[in-house]
Amino acid sequence: MTSCLVSFFPCPYLQIYHSSNANLTSYLFVLVTVCGNLLIIISVCHFKQLHTPTNMLILSLAVSDFLIGALVMPPALLQLIDSCWIFTRIFCAFNLLTAYVLTSVSIYNVALIAVDRYFALSNPFLYTKTVSVSIMCIVILCDWGVWLSYNISIQYPNLKFLSGAICSRNCVFVLNEIWSLVDLLLSFVFPLSVIIIFYGLVFFIAKKHATAIRDLNSYTRTQTSKNMSDSMKSERKAAKVLGILVSVFVACLLPCAVYSVLGNVIEIEVESFQKIFLLVYLNSAMNPVIYALFYPWFRRSVKLILTFQIFCTDSRLINIL
Repeated sequence: MTSCLVSFFPCPYLQIYHSSNANLTSYLFVLVTVCGNLLIIISVCHFKQLHTPTNMLILSLAVSDFLIGALVMPPALLQLIDSCWIFTRIFCAFNLLTAYVLTSVSIYNVALIAVDRYFALSNPFLYTKTVSVSIMCIVILCDWGVWLSYNISIQYPNLKFLSGAICSRNCVFVLNEIWSLVDLLLSFVFPLSVIIIFYGLVFFIAKKHATAIRDLNSYTRTQTSKNMSDSMKSERKAAKVLGILVSVFVACLLPCAVYSVLGNVIEIEVESFQKIFLLVYLNSAMNPVIYALFYPWFRRSVKLILTFQIFCTDSRLINIL
């Protein structure tokens, strides 16, 4: 970790008191992230209709985004506003580990969603037979476990668990050039490549489905063709929404990846990198907004949650699809 200057005196007057607009924006930023993702978590957990393999991945993504909003964003925004890390070193170590684990899990959740959608669209019968909720939960647990172990292994030797208040300009973790390149490949390049490739295949399949629907409707108007047409349209809509989700994710993630590469070539100010890294956190706040705009089941479930109808008997069996 970058060496920190230990001080036994409090920081100068915090800029948070002199920047009310930035303070309010930060609070709203955290509030939207926490509340929005909490609504997704409650929706998927409570309503039985939403207990599908794909929604388990969405649940995992919402959990990681919720934890980012609850645990990572507040100290990160406070540090950015104050230009000073006012917490203990052990909390700095915990904050860094949490941030890297959760962001890594988030990007691999999106990569798994891309693979899941491709598998579901390309081999629907095989997908139904082989992919269940329990199997998807095992995959998700492995994802969390692998990234927790990986980040502990690369960060632990460099973390100094010292107690006591500190006042440093930053709380950052710096890898050497080799590990920095390995981490960039594992955390950014590989999953982003998977996302781009598989979503390219997904949209190619969706286009074929659209052609099939037009041909089907031109030759027959039977109930069977209508049901098949509705099913294919539903799959294409899901692919489109998840494509938007992925596009926003990539837009938020790429600047951080570019800065990580440039950091090994030229000297970059820590404050500049922290501002760019906030884009990764912004994605956690954007996901619930995307669900609210494009997923009718999410809007219905939010209405039931906010009106406390989920506390009614058998509310988990309500039809919200």
